Amino acid sequence: MYLRLFVIGLLLTTEAWTQPASIANPTEVAPQINASKLILVGDSTVAVGSGWGSAFCTERVMQGASCLNLARGGRSSGSYRAEGSWAIALAEARVPGYRKVFVLIQFGHNDQPGKPGRSTDLKTEFPANLVRYVAEVRAAGATPVLITPLSRRMWTEGALDRDLEPWAQAVRQVAISENVALLDLSTRSRAIVAALGPSVGNMLAAIAPPAEIAAAAAIDGETLPSSTGAPVIPKPVTPARTGSPNRPFDYTHLGPYGASLFAAVIAAEMARNVPDARSLLIP
Repeated sequence: MYLRLFVIGLLLTTEAWTQPASIANPTEVAPQINASKLILVGDSTVAVGSGWGSAFCTERVMQGASCLNLARGGRSSGSYRAEGSWAIALAEARVPGYRKVFVLIQFGHNDQPGKPGRSTDLKTEFPANLVRYVAEVRAAGATPVLITPLSRRMWTEGALDRDLEPWAQAVRQVAISENVALLDLSTRSRAIVAALGPSVGNMLAAIAPPAEIAAAAAIDGETLPSSTGAPVIPKPVTPARTGSPNRPFDYTHLGPYGASLFAAVIAAEMARNVPDARSLLIP
């Protein structure tokens, strides 16, 4: 009799030990996630494989935050909406369950003249498109963040070209008029590229420069000094893995080094100018 009671007690005790917590403690509630989301909108200088966006998401956003790169190459502030990409981004901004949602918007390169189906008027269409983006992000319950366009790395008579400055200034004006946070990537990137010079600046590219371009940049004296005093020609960098593996060298798109560099700039600018996002970033 005593032996049977002992065995029954032992079995009941063992069963209690092996019960799942949800059954053993039916009133216990799992902690709720408190995640935020960052959505990237823009052109190829932000997009996967050619811009800073992927490096930003993987290297500069904290675990626990969602980062979605919806930038697309060749798009302007007008064509991005016209093709339906903006509708996708806005739908993502409306997804419930996130503590905060930030939509980072960078256009300008393809809004310039000479690009049929993409160019927008600098005085009217371009700023109006940005204002509309800002209003719709806010209506979706998210926070808009405007970014001035990444500088190109082209030089004329020893000076870095400023061909995108009018579009950068238009973004700044919209940020002021609409009281929107601004990340001035144009000013920051131009200063960095100017400090690097043509030769070292070419190492930011998506595709390594041809030997004649690298040599010409070094001969111009825009390079790092060497122990012998001779020009230093940078070694080719590993091309970024993109959807266009045969794309030629250019002065706009970014490889791994350039992407990481400007992702760090974006993170630092956002931590400084968007306090609510500071805890989500590794500046």
